Amino acid sequence: MNIKMEVGLKLKEARRNAGFTQKAVAEKMFMTQQQYSRFENGIFELNYEQLAFLCKLYDISADYLLGLSEY
Repeated sequence: MNIKMEVGLKLKEARRNAGFTQKAVAEKMFMTQQQYSRFENGIFELNYEQLAFLCKLYDISADYLLGLSEY
Protein backbone atom coordinates (compact mmCIF):
# COMPACT_ATOMS: atom_id res chain seq x y z
CA MET A 1 0.00 0.00 0.00
CA ASN A 2 1.35 3.46 -0.84
CA ILE A 3 1.59 6.32 1.62
CA LYS A 4 -1.29 8.29 0.07
CA MET A 5 -3.59 5.31 0.63
CA GLU A 6 -2.34 4.82 4.20
CA VAL A 7 -2.85 8.50 5.00
CA GLY A 8 -6.29 8.35 3.43
CA LEU A 9 -7.34 5.41 5.59
CA LYS A 10 -6.11 7.16 8.72
CA LEU A 11 -7.92 10.36 7.72
CA LYS A 12 -11.14 8.45 7.25
CA GLU A 13 -10.79 6.70 10.61
CA ALA A 14 -9.93 9.97 12.40
CA ARG A 15 -12.85 11.78 10.77
CA ARG A 16 -15.30 9.09 11.80
CA ASN A 17 -13.88 8.96 15.34
CA ALA A 18 -14.33 12.74 15.57
CA GLY A 19 -17.94 12.43 14.38
CA PHE A 20 -17.59 14.51 11.22
CA THR A 21 -18.97 13.89 7.74
CA GLN A 22 -16.80 14.44 4.69
CA LYS A 23 -19.03 17.37 3.77
CA ALA A 24 -18.56 19.04 7.17
CA VAL A 25 -14.77 18.73 6.98
CA ALA A 26 -14.73 19.91 3.36
CA GLU A 27 -16.69 23.02 4.32
CA LYS A 28 -14.17 23.79 7.09
CA MET A 29 -11.42 23.47 4.46
CA PHE A 30 -13.27 25.63 1.91
CA MET A 31 -13.56 22.86 -0.66
CA THR A 32 -16.18 20.48 -1.97
CA GLN A 33 -16.92 17.09 -0.45
CA GLN A 34 -15.64 15.50 -3.67
CA GLN A 35 -12.31 17.28 -3.33
CA TYR A 36 -11.93 16.20 0.29
CA SER A 37 -12.88 12.60 -0.53
CA ARG A 38 -9.87 12.45 -2.86
CA PHE A 39 -7.59 12.81 0.17
CA GLU A 40 -9.30 9.92 1.95
CA ASN A 41 -9.18 7.80 -1.20
CA GLY A 42 -5.45 8.40 -1.71
CA ILE A 43 -5.88 10.27 -4.98
CA PHE A 44 -4.64 13.71 -3.86
CA GLU A 45 -1.84 14.58 -1.44
CA LEU A 46 -2.27 17.03 1.42
CA ASN A 47 -0.18 20.19 1.46
CA TYR A 48 1.44 21.35 4.70
CA GLU A 49 -1.40 23.70 5.67
CA GLN A 50 -4.03 21.01 5.07
CA LEU A 51 -1.99 18.46 7.01
CA ALA A 52 -1.65 20.79 10.00
CA PHE A 53 -5.34 21.76 9.88
CA LEU A 54 -6.56 18.16 9.84
CA CYS A 55 -4.18 17.09 12.61
CA LYS A 56 -5.56 19.87 14.81
CA LEU A 57 -9.16 19.18 13.82
CA TYR A 58 -8.89 15.45 14.53
CA ASP A 59 -6.49 15.84 17.48
CA ILE A 60 -3.91 13.51 15.96
CA SER A 61 -0.19 13.95 15.32
CA ALA A 62 1.34 14.36 11.90
CA ASP A 63 3.69 11.51 12.81
CA TYR A 64 0.69 9.23 13.31
CA LEU A 65 -0.97 10.38 10.10
CA LEU A 66 2.22 9.80 8.11
CA GLY A 67 2.83 6.39 9.67
CA LEU A 68 5.86 7.43 11.73
CA SER A 69 4.26 6.59 15.08
CA GLU A 70 1.33 4.54 16.36
CA TYR A 71 -0.41 7.51 18.03
